Amino acid sequence: MTATSIDLNCDLGESFGAWQVTDEQAVVPFIDRANVACGFHAGDPTTILKTLTLAKEHNVAIGAHPSYPDIAGFGRRSMNISDADLHALILYQASAIDGLAQSIGCSMSYIKPHGALYNDMMKDDEILNSVMQATQSFHSDVALMLQATNQWQSHQEMADALGVAVLFEAFADRAYTDEGLLVPRNQPNAVHDHAGMLKQAQDLIQEGYIRSVSGKVLTLKVDTLCVHGDSPDAIEGVKAIRALLSKHAL
Repeated sequence: MTATSIDLNCDLGESFGAWQVTDEQAVVPFIDRANVACGFHAGDPTTILKTLTLAKEHNVAIGAHPSYPDIAGFGRRSMNISDADLHALILYQASAIDGLAQSIGCSMSYIKPHGALYNDMMKDDEILNSVMQATQSFHSDVALMLQATNQWQSHQEMADALGVAVLFEAFADRAYTDEGLLVPRNQPNAVHDHAGMLKQAQDLIQEGYIRSVSGKVLTLKVDTLCVHGDSPDAIEGVKAIRALLSKHAL
């Protein structure tokens, strides 16, 4: 089984003042989608606007990358918040990205939660439902990007019931559990090196599967492949994966 259509996305806009995370000038020409931080885990207004402008210049689709309000923890710490608060948090952050995008003549087309919020929604259907409802209530039609797991059909049904378009995502640079979730970053070998990243991308692009840390084959429905912008190998990784996608005409 080979992938029939897949694109490449990257988490960007995560610099903050003098703290620079990614050479976005080197990354953006090779990707299809930019997941732009909204200021709640990283990013500041100037950084975000620069990222959006760069994405526009290269015809890269723009997505909001909202998180729990956790700048100190880079959005990687779970928070116990109400459905109403989560709903408002997502709309607030997505609206910021969409408003800045509109100011330069483009628009936001999807939402991809960040870090702990992303992981929490993939483990808890109540949180996922709240995220889907917030996405559905946005003022324009936007898709929700979520992780491709062995529960993708159930997640598709949830989205269909709410009228939300979904994009199923896999990760080139992260290790997987047997359940198809991401190995937590605080565990050994949770993040792949350059060789591991390319091997995982190649398996997915050529064969349509990813291997878990135990070697289990995970056959996933995937629309888009992510490389994290804060990865040390992000630049070389997106270039190499773009070459793989081009080779296989995906």
